[in-house]
Amino acid sequence: MGYPSLRACLTDLEKNGHLIRIKEEVDPYLQMAAIHLRVYEHQGPAILFENVKGSRFPAASNLFGTLDRSRFIFRDTLQKIKTLVDLKTDPIKAIKKPFSYANVALTALSALPMKTGKSAPVNFGRTQISALPQIVNWPMDGGPFVTMPQVYTEDIDKPGIMNANLGMYRIQLSGNDYITDREIGLHYQLHRGIGVHQTKANAKGQPLKVSIFIGGPPSHPVAAVMPLPEGLSEMTFAGALGKRRFRYFYDAEGFCISADADFVITGTVMPHENKPEGPFGDHLGYYSLTHPFPLMKVHNVYHRKDAIWSFTVVGRPPQEDTSFGALIHEITGSALPSEIPGLHAVNAVDAAGVHPLLFAIGSERYTPYIKERQPQEILTIANHILGKNQLSLAKYLFIAAKEDDPTLNVNDIAAFLKHMLERVDLTRDLHFYTKTTIDTLDYSGSGLNSGSKVAVTVAGDKKRELWTELPASFTLPRPFDMFKLAMPGVLAVEVNKNIGVEELTAALKNLDDYLKDKDLAGLPLIVLCDDAGFTAQNINNLVWVTFTRSNPSHDIYGVHSFTEHKHWGCRGSLIIDARIKSHHAPVLEKDPAVEKLVDQMGAKGGSLHGVI
Repeated sequence: MGYPSLRACLTDLEKNGHLIRIKEEVDPYLQMAAIHLRVYEHQGPAILFENVKGSRFPAASNLFGTLDRSRFIFRDTLQKIKTLVDLKTDPIKAIKKPFSYANVALTALSALPMKTGKSAPVNFGRTQISALPQIVNWPMDGGPFVTMPQVYTEDIDKPGIMNANLGMYRIQLSGNDYITDREIGLHYQLHRGIGVHQTKANAKGQPLKVSIFIGGPPSHPVAAVMPLPEGLSEMTFAGALGKRRFRYFYDAEGFCISADADFVITGTVMPHENKPEGPFGDHLGYYSLTHPFPLMKVHNVYHRKDAIWSFTVVGRPPQEDTSFGALIHEITGSALPSEIPGLHAVNAVDAAGVHPLLFAIGSERYTPYIKERQPQEILTIANHILGKNQLSLAKYLFIAAKEDDPTLNVNDIAAFLKHMLERVDLTRDLHFYTKTTIDTLDYSGSGLNSGSKVAVTVAGDKKRELWTELPASFTLPRPFDMFKLAMPGVLAVEVNKNIGVEELTAALKNLDDYLKDKDLAGLPLIVLCDDAGFTAQNINNLVWVTFTRSNPSHDIYGVHSFTEHKHWGCRGSLIIDARIKSHHAPVLEKDPAVEKLVDQMGAKGGSLHGVI
């Protein structure tokens, strides 16, 4: 069915047992986020907070908290949208079977945005930024943020909705140096469409007009995060997914207004005007720190008469954005492999914070006449992946050859890593990219947006049996004498946090001397960490610690390493230093007092009893 509004969607969810109401007053400072996190952790329903302290507007979250609920919301259109994406990547199908796809084509045609003809927001009231729910998710956050926004901008050279960009970029509502009710912070990262629009506006010395939509039909926020093919409008996609055309008009100041949004904040970004934004508890599981980001001068804040504020909480995966990602993958799963020849599957590993770790499977067909396969085509595919939109932000890329195991699954983290470690040739298969861009939120590198990458390309027969337990005689010298096997072939080694750089360098040299003559074939990877027990506890901890806390060019070492014509490799175990360094961002930690309040709400008689 097509929902005309967020409220209509919530009503339908409640009718079908997918929503709970919290009627008592809840504090937007940490408490709402803590409730959301606890409900998500238990795979609970969507939440409607009816009484938000300090604001007259109710708020909703966890709408997309499970893939099943997302499928329920889009139950009438999801299959058609998947078919549309499939047709975009293989249009010959429509030619071969025109009648099979006629209904889908009509869906796409009827999804074109519709201008309502209004010249003023007659169905909207007006308010101020300070009257909105001031939701703060984590204790060190710099202020309240909009966490489920749809940020709309137009191309100054080609104005109009069909060339516009709709993206989800967090918005800081207050705090730092922002002037209350007059200024807000606009945070966006690399490879985002809004950056192209701002660059063009800056070149002309003109302000960039920005409209921020909050709420509206659930298809609208999904459209804002979709990695759509070039030339496909997010507003058209929103109409097709929501079975309802994207309705819009322009206010008296020329700002685009979504007629179905619950809230619309309009404003301008002047060329080169920035203010400090952050900190913000982010989806890698750490805070993104305070940095200068575009300053948006607020013009108007509109709201529907029955407006509901929409928000989410991000943190160490999995979170609601994990389920969001699962929905996106379900819709677009066939698109990327068709754009890169030889690529069969790709997975930005959510447990490792998405961009830090990428798994891929490609074909290795360059020299089928040679019995002993080696990475050739998959290295070409790896370069293609690392040049593709947001995939270019990947820090570690592990790519395997499909021919070695046709059943290999990029979504099975442990099995995929095992396959790689059984076959990797550490003298040959590591390819570094130094002094390059990484995710803005990743502080493991040498500066904001700056760091390195490594592609690990594996093809050929299994080379080793991985250790499933340590030999009784296995020891390591101090300070590496506390360790635990994290998975077959991977050793987590605890290192004192206070050890200095020079001391560590000397210790690693000693470790190399100690190990280089030992048979470590079954132990291809050693991870240096702050807590071996935590790191080895499960596969999610292992990949989160290893790949979010290391910068390949600076933190990869190896037993019996060498450099040959600028190629680096090692003849013994690979060592990754995944300890927290002084330049890293703080880890997200919950507030104990707020957690006790949520415990009480989940106790017998509490409003969350039976939910958490």
